Amino acid sequence: MLAADVILKTPDEVALMRESGRLLALVFAHLDEQIKAGTSTMDIDRWAEKYIVEQLQARPASKGQYGYQYSLNTSVNHVVCHGVPSPKQILRKGDIVNVDITLEKNGFIADSSKMYTIGEIAPHAKRLVDKTYAAMWEGIRVVKPGATLGDIGHAIAHYAVKNGYSIVREYCGHGIGREMHEDPQVLHYGQQGHGLALKEGMTFTIEPMVNQGRAKVKLKKDGWTVVTSDKRLSAQWEHTIAVTADGYEVLTLRDEERAT
Repeated sequence: MLAADVILKTPDEVALMRESGRLLALVFAHLDEQIKAGTSTMDIDRWAEKYIVEQLQARPASKGQYGYQYSLNTSVNHVVCHGVPSPKQILRKGDIVNVDITLEKNGFIADSSKMYTIGEIAPHAKRLVDKTYAAMWEGIRVVKPGATLGDIGHAIAHYAVKNGYSIVREYCGHGIGREMHEDPQVLHYGQQGHGLALKEGMTFTIEPMVNQGRAKVKLKKDGWTVVTSDKRLSAQWEHTIAVTADGYEVLTLRDEERAT
C-alpha cells in the first residue's frame, strides 16, 4: 500500500527529472577541475551558481529554500551536512569536502552530492570516503518495486557498521520532484521488510552520512551546519533515484560513474 502523500511520477515527469539530473551531473564536471587547495568554499558556490544560471539556464534550487542564501552546501572534514560556504574557509591539502547541489529545470528538481579529496589525504580519510560511496550503492541496488524503505536503510547501515563506521540518524534521504523535499523520508538504517513498499514512479534521494567515530552530531549556532560531536571525520554521497518497472534508475549519474 502506498502512503497517500507520496507522489508517483508519470513517465513524462521522470523524463523531466532525468534532464535535471543530467544537467546537475554537468555542474559537478564543471567543478571537478576547480576544487583544489587554495579554493574557498564561497568560490565553489559562486562557480556553481554562475554555471547553473548562465550556461544551463536552470535554477539553483537550494538558494532561497527555507531562507538559505547560497546555491549549495560545502561540508568539510568533520562537518556532516549543510555546511555554509564562506570566503574565509579555504580548502587545504588533506581535506575532504562534500559538495551538495540541487538544480531545478522545467519545474523539476534533482539533488546530488559528491565527495572531493584535496591533494593527498590520509589513508583513513580515503577509506571513509570510499566506504561511504559503497554504502550508498548498497542502498541503491536494493531499489525495485516491492522492496521496502527498510530494505534500503538496512543495506546501508549493515555495510557501514560492518566496516567500523556509524550512521547519522537525524538526517535522511527524501522524496523529490516539483518540490525539493517530498514524502517519503528515506532513512539510512532500518529493518528488512519494514516500512513503505516501493512502487514504480517513486523518486527520492539516497544520501547516507557516515561518521568515522560516534553517530552523535550537533547543530552549530548558525542554524545550518551540522558537525560530528567528537570532531572525527564524516562523509556523504547522494543521488536522486527513480523506481522503474523492474529496478531503479540513477537520475543524477555522472560520467565517471558510467565508466565503472
